Amino acid sequence: MSFSNRLTISGFIGLSMLSSLSAAEPSAPTETAPDFDIIVKGGTVYNGTGAEPKHADVAIRGDRIAGIGDLKTAKAKTIIDATGLAVAPGFINMLSWSNESLIQDGRSQSEIRQGVTTEIMGEGESMGPVNDRVREHMLREQADIRYEIKWNTLAEYLRYLETRGVSCNVASFIGATTIRENVIGFEDKAPTPEQLDQMRELVRKEMEAGALGIGTSLIYPPAFYAKTDELIELCKVAAKYQGKYVSHMRSEGNRLLEALDELIRISREAGIPAELYHIKAAGQPNWGKIDDLLSRIEAARKDGLKITADLYTYTAGGTGLDASLPPWTEDGGYPALFKRLRDPATREKIKVQVQTPSDEWENMYLAAGGPEHILLVGFKSEKLKPLTGKTLAEVAKMRGKDPIDTAMDLIAEDESRIGTIYFIISEENIKKELTKPWIAFGSDEASQAPEGVFLKSNPHPRAYGNFARVLGKYVRDEKMIPLAEAIRRLSALPATNLGLDHRGFLQEGMFADVVVFDPATISDRATFEKPHQYAVGVKHVFVNGVQVLKDGEHTGAKPGRALWGPGKIR
Repeated sequence: MSFSNRLTISGFIGLSMLSSLSAAEPSAPTETAPDFDIIVKGGTVYNGTGAEPKHADVAIRGDRIAGIGDLKTAKAKTIIDATGLAVAPGFINMLSWSNESLIQDGRSQSEIRQGVTTEIMGEGESMGPVNDRVREHMLREQADIRYEIKWNTLAEYLRYLETRGVSCNVASFIGATTIRENVIGFEDKAPTPEQLDQMRELVRKEMEAGALGIGTSLIYPPAFYAKTDELIELCKVAAKYQGKYVSHMRSEGNRLLEALDELIRISREAGIPAELYHIKAAGQPNWGKIDDLLSRIEAARKDGLKITADLYTYTAGGTGLDASLPPWTEDGGYPALFKRLRDPATREKIKVQVQTPSDEWENMYLAAGGPEHILLVGFKSEKLKPLTGKTLAEVAKMRGKDPIDTAMDLIAEDESRIGTIYFIISEENIKKELTKPWIAFGSDEASQAPEGVFLKSNPHPRAYGNFARVLGKYVRDEKMIPLAEAIRRLSALPATNLGLDHRGFLQEGMFADVVVFDPATISDRATFEKPHQYAVGVKHVFVNGVQVLKDGEHTGAKPGRALWGPGKIR
C-alpha cells in the first residue's frame, strides 16, 4: 500500500509512522512522464517527516506534486529557481481566527507571506451551525468587518469561502459554544435530556458534512457554563467520525493542572484525540507549573492517549477586556453584561471580585499583574478608536478613574468585548514548549493586511509573524530546534493529527501546497507597537498547485479549498 493511500485511510497517524517514513528517498518521474506545469529547481527539499533535507527539484502537475528528484532534463511551463532556498510543505495554522477576515479579504496576506497554506478554525465558536438566535448574535457582534450570513451550517460557510475565493485552504472544528448557543442560548444552565439530544444531532450533522471535531474555549461564557459531562457527550459523537477534541482549557492559570485533568478525562471517556490550544502557564504565579504540565501530558501519551498541543511564540495572549470580569456577568449574553455594567450596585460587586484572587474563574486582570500590562487594541466605536494602542493604566490616568472602573466603563461604552492583549507568559516556558515534538503552531489570530478596514484596529503581532518567528528567531537565531523538525511541526504533524487528505508532506501524489523560503532571512517584523508589518523571507507559495506568492508578492490567485475531516460522508 502506498504512503499516500495510508494517509487517506488513517484519520490519525502516530508520530512513530512519521519517523518510519523519514528514511524514504524522494521519488522521481519515469522517463516517459509528460512535461510538468511547474518545476521548483535546485532547492533544499524538506519533505515534512523531519528527515534530513535533500537537494532536489520538485515538479507540479495540476494540483499535485508529480515528482521529486533530479529533473534537469524535464520541461515545464514555469521554472522557479530555488537555489539556496528551502522548499517545504505548506504550513498549517492550527488555531486561526480568520473566520471573518477571509470574507473581507480572501488573499490571507499576512499568513500567505509566512508560508501558511491552510487555516484551521473553530476555537469554541464556529461559523456554523446558525439559527436565528446565533445569527442575531453574530450580526450584533460585528465590528470593523461587516458581512451578511449567507449560510446555515459550518460546512456551508466553508463552501461559501471556497466559492467566494480564498488563497488558502480552510477547515474547521465545530464550536461547542456555538452548539450550546443554538440549543440553550446564553444562560448559565445545564441542557435538559432533550436539549442534549438536539446538541448531539447538530454535532452528528456537521461531522458527517466534514467538520474536524469539537473545539472549546472554556474560560469564556457561555462555554464556561458547560460541565464536563456535557462535553464528553458531544465528543463521543465526534469520535464516531474520527474527530478530535481541541480546547482552550478551563484554566491556563491557577487551576491549570486541574484543567488538564479535565481534558484528559474527556479524551479517555469519549475515546477521542485531544489537543491543548495555545499551551501556556498564564500569570507569573503559575509559571512554575509548566514542567508539571508537560510531564503530565507525556505520561498520558505513554498511557496511549493521543494528547497534543499547539503554540504561539509570544509572551502575551490576546482576548477580550471582558476576560477581566467574572463569568456570571455574561449570564444571558452581552446585552445582559452591558446592563449590569450600568448598575452601580452590580458594578461594585464586580469590582470586588476582579480585585480578589480566586480559583473559581480565570481572572485576566490579575494574571497580567496590573493595568500597565493590559494593552487595548480593538474598539468597535469610532469615538473610542483613538485609545487603540494604549494600556488600561494609561486610559485610566487620562480619565482620572480607577483602572477596574475604567475597564467596565469602556466595555459599556463600546458595547463590545474590546480586543485586548495581556502580558502573561514566560519566555523561558515558551522555549521549554518549543522542544516538545508533539507541539504544533497556531497564530490564534486572523489573517490581516496593512490596508483598508484592517487598519481600524491593532491585531496581536502574531497575526503577521508567528510562523516566521518560529523559523527566524527560534530555529535560526536561537537554535532551539532543527529546521527539519520545525518544518515537520508546521506541516506534517498537524496534517496527520487532523487526518487531512494528502496534505502536510512533500511526496509524489500529495496536493501541491508548497512554500519556498530563505532560512537565512526569514523573520517576523510585527511588534506590539506596530503590528501591521509583513514578515520577510518567504519567496514563493503554491496552494493546490497555483502560485499565490511570487518573489515575495501576492499574485492575487485564490485557489484555496474547503478541506474536510476524515469522517465526512462522501
